Order: sequence, then structure tokens, then C-alpha cells
Amino acid sequence: MIVDERLRVRRLYSAGRLILLFASMASTVVLAQGPRGPDWTRLQDETTHHFQTLLRMDTSDPPGNERPAAEYLKQVLEREGIGVQLFEAEPNRVNLVARLKGTGKKRPLLIMAHTDVVTVDPKKWTFPPFSATRNGGYVYGRGTVDDKDNVVAALMTMLTLKRMNVPLDRDVIFLAEAGEEGSTRVGIQYMVERHFSEIDAEFCFAEGGSVARLGGRVQHAAPQTAEKIARSIELTASGTSGHGSVPLGDNAIVHLSAAIAALGAWKPPIRLNDTTRAYFTRLAGVSPPVDATRYRAVLDPTSKLALDAVDYFAEREPRHASMLRSSISPTIVQGGYRINVIPSEAKATLDVRLVPDDDPALFLEAVRKVVNDPAVKVEYGARDVRPGGPSARLDSEALSVLQTAVAQNYDTIVLPQMSTGATDMAYLRARGIQCYGIGPATDVEDGPKGFGAHSDQERILETELHRFVRFHFEIVVDLARAK
Repeated sequence: MIVDERLRVRRLYSAGRLILLFASMASTVVLAQGPRGPDWTRLQDETTHHFQTLLRMDTSDPPGNERPAAEYLKQVLEREGIGVQLFEAEPNRVNLVARLKGTGKKRPLLIMAHTDVVTVDPKKWTFPPFSATRNGGYVYGRGTVDDKDNVVAALMTMLTLKRMNVPLDRDVIFLAEAGEEGSTRVGIQYMVERHFSEIDAEFCFAEGGSVARLGGRVQHAAPQTAEKIARSIELTASGTSGHGSVPLGDNAIVHLSAAIAALGAWKPPIRLNDTTRAYFTRLAGVSPPVDATRYRAVLDPTSKLALDAVDYFAEREPRHASMLRSSISPTIVQGGYRINVIPSEAKATLDVRLVPDDDPALFLEAVRKVVNDPAVKVEYGARDVRPGGPSARLDSEALSVLQTAVAQNYDTIVLPQMSTGATDMAYLRARGIQCYGIGPATDVEDGPKGFGAHSDQERILETELHRFVRFHFEIVVDLARAK
């Protein structure tokens, strides 16, 4: 009897443990997949704390010094039991990689953001640029929309995945890279060339996309699936030096000015790719008739209607004009050192943005023909040049997930876009990773007011930061969790 009773107790104990195990598993699944998702209201305070902490770190590039941001992220992640590695190409230029393991049934998903920011002129800021001041529903500070919004969204995604014990079929990798704002050799280049196995993935989400608001209402979402390639062209004009009181026909500054004016008036050919064709087609479908006519016109790039439309964009919608052709913006002019001395040399630097399939050598030759002046030398200048590569696919699982999440969180249309600026995703696309740029909703009016990325002011709406964190988490869960 005693033996039977002990056996019965053991069986009940084992059954009880099994029931508890199943109950635990079920609760985990419900938490990860069912209606009991993250408590976003409670997470807002934590998000704001991490966001302000990161914004208060001066990671201006140059010189960079991303170490404090990387070490802070490391501390927060490791406290939750998430494995972290640091990779340092040069002193204080630190890249962080964190990984949550999946079953391996699918290739990894990379979420990426850079911790450096562009430099500032503090005298031009209403609030100190590294104060992370909260005022009127906004957070002000350098990096609020480029790119510490993506940093904190990726951080909160990793923390929430871990806390909820979400079952994953893909590893989820978080890369917080250094050097995006002009010194990629210590950031994404270093990681791709020396540590690619740590970040290799099928898909990647990073900066570069946008959600446009106008008058407080969302207009459309534009994930980045392609980007222009940044180059630098230098013009060097030579002439005879002399006294300013005696004008000379070969004045270097006059020749340089004429070359700049000729390039300013030049209209390179319109070049469409899959992304820009899809962008203008979809944009036409949600625009007023007059605007829609112009957007449809550019789909036939050799027509006069297309040329007229791009001329209109150049005056009133310059970003759209830049999306349709390789572009040149003179940004630096140097010449002369005294009022009464004609210099023998004058120089100009041009910011060039090539559409991805434009041939750099042929474009440079075309520039020389436009300048058409033997007194002006035309050469590519020194610059970190991101590689050209294929656009991200428009029929991928990742873009499908993005479109679903946009509908649920923003209730708007998705327009795949080619960014006129450059991002670190170019290095990953060149290695075969399908990369998509994302970003929070920002007001179209903010840019002209001087509150955008790289402006003398920079800010983000707190409500849109929190909506972006939620959106970011949802696209990662939908793409990576076990199904």
C-alpha cells in the first residue's frame, strides 16, 4: 500500500509538472502571438528614457566617439540576458552587434541604426542640441530623426522580444554602427569587410524610409528600396595671376563661374528603375488629377510631357526631380585671397548623386562636355563612395510585411522610394541582403521650417516616436517569429 501510494504521488507530481509546463508554453504563445501583446503605454516611459539618454551623448561625426552610446546599449541589452559583441576599427569608433537566436529555419533578420550624428552649430539652436529637451509634444536634439530614433526602436524591439520570449524562426540581429555620417570605413565598411558573418542576413531594416504627414494627417509611407550613389566632382580653373585693377580674359574665377552656371542649367537624362516607376505610378493613383497627370507623364521618360513635368518638379517639388535623374549641387567654392589680386586658380566642389545604374565614368565625361572649357579641369574628388547595387525586391516577404504593418499602424498607402540621400544599406545590398529603409512619421512642413535631419534644428513628435517603436516591433515579429 505504501509503495502504491508513493507511485501514485510521483505520477501526480509528474503530471502536475507536465500540466505546468504546457500551461507555461501556452501562456508564452498567447503572449507572443495572441491579443496580449506588449503594453505599449507602459513601455513609453522606458523608450523616452533610453531615447533621451542616447540623444544627450555627443556622437558628432567628426570625430565620432560612438563608444558611450555603444557601451550604454551593451549595458541595457546584457542586463536582459541578450548577448552582445563590440567591434572597434579605430579607438572609440565602436560598432555593436546583439543577437537573439531563432530555430534557424529561416535566414536571419538584421535591424540596423547608426549612433553617430552630423555636427552642429550650437548658436543656431533654440534648445541645446544635446539636451533632448521635451517641449510642446516634441523632443528636440541632434539625432532625433537621424538616426537615434531607429536606434531606440531597435533597442526596444530586442528588449521586448526577449522579455516576451517570442519564438523565432530567424535570428534577429541588431547592429548599431559607427561612422555613417561620413566615415563608413570604421562602421559598415569595416563590418562588411571584416565581420560580415556576424551581420549576414536575408533581410534588413534600417533608416532611409519615411511616413509623410501634412497638416497633422498621414499622407503616405515610403519605405526605401533603392538609393542614389554619392560622388564628389572637383572643378579646378586655372588662369593668369595679376593686379585686380587690370581685368584679364583668363580670370580663373570667371571661368569657374561659367562652368558652375553651365552645370546648374544642365538637365541629365531622366532614368527610371523598378522603384521609381512603382513610386510615381502609385503616387499618381492617390493624387489630385493635375498632379497625377505629371506623375504619370514621367513614366515615359523621353516624352516632352515628362521633361515638362520634371521642370515643374525642379521648381516646386525638388525631391521628386532629384529622384528622376542624376544630380549636381555646387556646395563649396574657393578662390582668391586679396581684394586686389586676381588668383591663378579657383576651385569648386560639387555634390553629385548618381542614380544606381548610371555609369560614373560616362557621367564624368558628360560633365566635361557640359563644361567645355580647357581652362577648367574636371575630376572626381575624394569621398567615401558607397557601392552601387541592385534595388531591394518589390515582391519580397519583407516588403509584404511592411505594407501590412503600415496599413495597421498608419492607415495609408505604401510608395517604395529611391532615396536621394545615402545610407549604409548600400553596402549590404551589394552583398545580396534585401534592405528596406523605414522611419517615423514626420511633418512635411518641418523641413522648410528648419526642423529636419541635418538642419539647424531637429525634432520628433513624441507620439510618432512611440508609434514608430510599435511599428518596428510588429514588422520584426511578423517576419521573424516561428509560425
